Amino acid sequence: MRILIAAAGSRGDVAPYTGLGAELRQGGYDVALATTDAFAPLVREAGVEFRSLPGRPESQGDVTDRRELMRTAAAFVTDLGQGFADAVALGTDLLLLSATTAQLGWHLSDATGVPTLGAYLQPTAPTGDFPPVVAGTRSLGRLGNRTAGRFALRMADRIYAQAVTELRRRLDLPPLTPVAMRRRQQRADWPVLHGFSTALVPRPPDWRSGLDVVGTWWPYVAPDRRLPAELEDFLAAGPRPVFIGFGSMAGGHGERLSEIAVTALRSAGLRGILQAGSAGLAADGDDVLTIGDVPHALLFPRVAAVVHHAGAGTAAAALRAGAPAVSVPVTADQPFWAGRLAALGAATDPIPFTSLTAERLADALGRVVRRQTYARAAAVAAQHMATEDGVGAVLKALR
Repeated sequence: MRILIAAAGSRGDVAPYTGLGAELRQGGYDVALATTDAFAPLVREAGVEFRSLPGRPESQGDVTDRRELMRTAAAFVTDLGQGFADAVALGTDLLLLSATTAQLGWHLSDATGVPTLGAYLQPTAPTGDFPPVVAGTRSLGRLGNRTAGRFALRMADRIYAQAVTELRRRLDLPPLTPVAMRRRQQRADWPVLHGFSTALVPRPPDWRSGLDVVGTWWPYVAPDRRLPAELEDFLAAGPRPVFIGFGSMAGGHGERLSEIAVTALRSAGLRGILQAGSAGLAADGDDVLTIGDVPHALLFPRVAAVVHHAGAGTAAAALRAGAPAVSVPVTADQPFWAGRLAALGAATDPIPFTSLTAERLADALGRVVRRQTYARAAAVAAQHMATEDGVGAVLKALR
């Protein structure tokens, strides 16, 4: 069977599918991953065929401005749709669709007859258990949460409207709105496997049939991959350091964030590792090391705590390592995951990105490192996550 995984967005929206794709290849399937060109090296390193999708996922302008985010997202998915059909035409027996590509993949299935299966990294279906992940963490009550969840789906439909119109025209399909297609999928109980841990989000009991939470899909890490020698030396030179990184977030804020990070670390009497990321964090000193891209799976088990933007993948990686966290959410679903970590007791209360100061970060670091309750909660969640088999659930669904 030729499986095409389609995923797009930031690194955190794509990297988990490299590990999933590699495992599916081990299971005997012919696997390709269609995504934007920036992630071609990640896909090929995992031994998975790369297929190119057009578009640039980077946010332009203020990432905390929701209107700007919606405009950027609409332009991105419209570009994406133009190349999606070409990726499928290269040979596909099954489409495995992320939350960002499902609205396009459904229409390709309509045109080609290729069956589809959802493989989501976030919960998107409305539920009374919590508000939509893009709406923060404040519960509106069960009815309010479900109503807000339906509204969030309508907002997503608006983002995809132009992309769907142009894609269906290209495929010589009659007009069909994103709303109508989504409702068709819901009536058919279209199956979606959610690749996150029930330690963070148990399956809501009011979800419809066909929606399952199966456990996290982890980014691919080569079996022989090791941490750089300089990093190994730093880890060995003293007490466990704190990791600080914002992934693909906070571009243009590097100087401010670096100053905040170093001041907070020294105020709390802690060593630190800064991951440059898109923000360009950088600092020098015997007590601070700046690094580039390294696998979280190799580094996080060896740090005292993790300061991060609460992207779904980074939040899960810290929890899997049993590392307590300080979350500094920037935008989108990050406040949701930050709130989940805090509710577990594995992280301090989130510090919103716009409210981050050296004083607040130092205070949070002092608590999360020196109070063992955070580490114990993270360890309990890590034990739970170790019992889950997200890839095995996908293989079972395919069989």
